[in-house]
Amino acid sequence: MGAPMVRRLLGAGHAVTVWNRAGDKARALQEGGAQVADDPAQAVTGAGIVFTMLSDGPAVAQVLFDRGVAAAMERGTVLIDTSSIAPDLARDHAQRLAQLGVDHVDCPVSGGVVGAQEGSLALMAGGEAAVIARIADVMAPLGRLTHVGPSGAGQVCKLANQQIVAVTIGAVAEAMMLVEAGGADRARFRDAIRGGFAESRILELHGGRMVRRDFAPGGLSRLQLKDLESVADLATATGLTLPLTQAVRAAFADFVAAGHGEVDHSGLLLHLEAMNGKGAAS
Repeated sequence: MGAPMVRRLLGAGHAVTVWNRAGDKARALQEGGAQVADDPAQAVTGAGIVFTMLSDGPAVAQVLFDRGVAAAMERGTVLIDTSSIAPDLARDHAQRLAQLGVDHVDCPVSGGVVGAQEGSLALMAGGEAAVIARIADVMAPLGRLTHVGPSGAGQVCKLANQQIVAVTIGAVAEAMMLVEAGGADRARFRDAIRGGFAESRILELHGGRMVRRDFAPGGLSRLQLKDLESVADLATATGLTLPLTQAVRAAFADFVAAGHGEVDHSGLLLHLEAMNGKGAAS
């Protein structure tokens, strides 16, 4: 996700310095005009806006506070965390950065690699309204920015987004199995219902993956599970019972435990097929 976002920013004329724990990924962006830093603290030195896009909350904390990024940012810098992490961690990061005079926006994104490439991401921003207004022009090449509430609210909305994604993937997968069991063609079924009430981005993209049986990773199943675990934690903390989410979380937990964490989350179809005696997940 980070690489196409960088390319969108470069294409809009912004000067961008990049760092990645895998150096080859950062160097691949040089051709488009990015400057490559040797370490994350060097990458943020002198920057007015800093983006993080990392796998989880501990990774964000490690880069910000253990690798010297927070200390290297000047007062008045805006840190935009586009990672998907737990809301309480986002609020903790905001408080710790505020003590250094750094503004924090938790702004997880949705739309996948295709959305990042096209600049059509959904950008869910939590933080102070004035700070989010300051970054609006910079965010415009990436997608549609919406201020959803105070610090942590962006992450709450991303968790809700991931609920919908996971449950819808499960629903599309079960429907694919049902139509085939009933003697219909999966691809033609998908074509037939496009434009009706069941139309969705999940049906378009992940339904297509299921028809083609192409589960090369875009959104990793282990990261989908990570988000569903955070949903469960938030539900417990707020006294909610979410039966559909609980069911799909259990399915993803079994799928990942069976060794399929690096498979695209649309590959949940494989797990459901195996449950119904249609072969082992692979």
